[in-house]
Amino acid sequence: MLLVLVCFCAPALAEHSPLEQENRRKVLAFYQLALNDKDFAAARPYLGDHYIQHNPGVKDGIEGFREFIEFLREHYPTSRSEVRQVFVDGDHVIVQVKNTGREPGVVRSIIDIYRLEQGRIVEHWDATQVLPDKTLNSNGVFPGD
Repeated sequence: MLLVLVCFCAPALAEHSPLEQENRRKVLAFYQLALNDKDFAAARPYLGDHYIQHNPGVKDGIEGFREFIEFLREHYPTSRSEVRQVFVDGDHVIVQVKNTGREPGVVRSIIDIYRLEQGRIVEHWDATQVLPDKTLNSNGVFPGD
């Protein structure tokens, strides 16, 4: 019986591979430089030679991402994104983010999905939810809240 439990539980207990750990580290560093520091030049080395953007409000490509960072710097200089959860699966890194500072009193929950190739970010998806002042439950949107 113990052997059966070990066989079924082992994958859940396994650590991330070195590649997954490195992908996680790179996405978190990129996120800080690009979205919090709003420093495209510092974040650029984390991007691949191409960049596929799936957010319909942001232009495709590396230049489109640069323009987005400039937009944030100009219009929302106090915008802050706090990574609250990170999930890694091979070449994909998913972060749940608590975003503030774009509009007074508005908090957003953002899910960003990044795909990496050869250790560099090449694709991005996201979904954003503005959090209401009052909720129908007390569970919280972010872990630990």
